[in-house]
Amino acid sequence: MTDTPSLRLDVWLWRARFFKTRALSGAHIRKRGARITRNGLTRRVNKPGTSICAGDVVTLAQGAHIRAVEVLGLGTRRGPADEAATLYRTLETDG
Repeated sequence: MTDTPSLRLDVWLWRARFFKTRALSGAHIRKRGARITRNGLTRRVNKPGTSICAGDVVTLAQGAHIRAVEVLGLGTRRGPADEAATLYRTLETDG
């Protein structure tokens, strides 16, 4: 067991404003999945309740784009866009 703070993937994607609602976030993960890289190991997930923590890299498809972001923080709420932008750092963009 670890003491590292963690959060459900669907909640984090909603807080970071990747999706308008938590329900949309969860549905996207169930249908299209995501990849989480932690300590150099990448795994594909399709469960919205998958735990993520700061330092993880989340990769997901949004429309025709692939987004890879490093999780910098978990946040405590779904705040304004400038607050949400502090939760992650974009690593690559596929257009």
